Amino acid sequence: MESLTQSQIRQRLKSLRSEHQKLDILIAQEMSSSSLDQIRVCRLKKHKLAIKDEITRLENMLLPDIIA
Repeated sequence: MESLTQSQIRQRLKSLRSEHQKLDILIAQEMSSSSLDQIRVCRLKKHKLAIKDEITRLENMLLPDIIA
């Protein structure tokens, strides 16, 4: 895995959050469409989940390790 600075991580998080929000809107539009394409909706949701997982992974990189 490449080593990222905190600034690079924050920038990537900003980009991913924006993409996640756009997918949310796109999914809502597709769901309200009269010609609903279930396969497209499924793919969009899967992509949105992958982005969410990446956001979580990057957020965890910003948190310091806490020794309990």
